[in-house]
Amino acid sequence: MLVWVIYDIGSNKIRNLVARQCKQAGLYRVQKSVFLGTLEPNRFDELALACQDLINEEKDSLYLFPFCQDDWKKIRLLGQAFDQDLVTDEVKALFF
Repeated sequence: MLVWVIYDIGSNKIRNLVARQCKQAGLYRVQKSVFLGTLEPNRFDELALACQDLINEEKDSLYLFPFCQDDWKKIRLLGQAFDQDLVTDEVKALFF
């Protein structure tokens, strides 16, 4: 499934740890606090649990959005959107 991970984390240390978790899961950074990629459902759950253990739930925000193919096709990118060089051909192909 396609997944967006978006976060607002105050601590540099925690923010870097969450980014590392996203990268290790195979997601690609499309903005400073936004990752995109394809995950198996069990890996999605593992990432959510790992990030939950890292963040301060009283101060930080972290969103994991799964997308099915039909919903993905409805997304509209405007303006600069994201650096396409950071995203795999698999994800790029879904935009065009």
